[in-house]
Amino acid sequence: MRLILLRHPRPQVAAGVCYGSTDLAIAPGELERVLAESSGLPNQATVYSSPLRRCAELATRLSRVAPRFDPRLVEMDFGSWEMRRWDDIARTEIDAWAADLVHYRPGGGDSVLRMAQRVAGFYADLQRQQADAIVVCHAGTIRLLAACHAGLAPADAALQAARTPHAIAYGAALTLES
Repeated sequence: MRLILLRHPRPQVAAGVCYGSTDLAIAPGELERVLAESSGLPNQATVYSSPLRRCAELATRLSRVAPRFDPRLVEMDFGSWEMRRWDDIARTEIDAWAADLVHYRPGGGDSVLRMAQRVAGFYADLQRQQADAIVVCHAGTIRLLAACHAGLAPADAALQAARTPHAIAYGAALTLES
């Protein structure tokens, strides 16, 4: 099975703003750019997607049939931190998260462990399909899916994903083979 993880196009949001589960529109011109760069993707693969607009619009355009939207693919919910500038979030709150990357719930939203558990559930269901798939999702989701693919349990996947520097470009694809 080949699993292609595709990050959504750049959303329409100011730099330095914390967003995760907020349903943001795609920045102008980004959908067309990512579609052009994704022209070599297999057109027979089943397309799964986060239901958030920045993923759903791309998935709908990539899929020959309706994509399968799955809420387990949504990015982490940062609670009251959502749509606030990172610089405006109290340093003590960010330090508390850094002290407990796996269990802390930033802004009262998701913990990385909670997100890892839902992503692991999606990955387990996907493994039973045994067919090539394209998953249009978010950087955090991609890091967790890659950790699942490496055989890590949710708690270990959460810790690895939280400690891994974010280096997944908008519209970038990561292919995993099994």
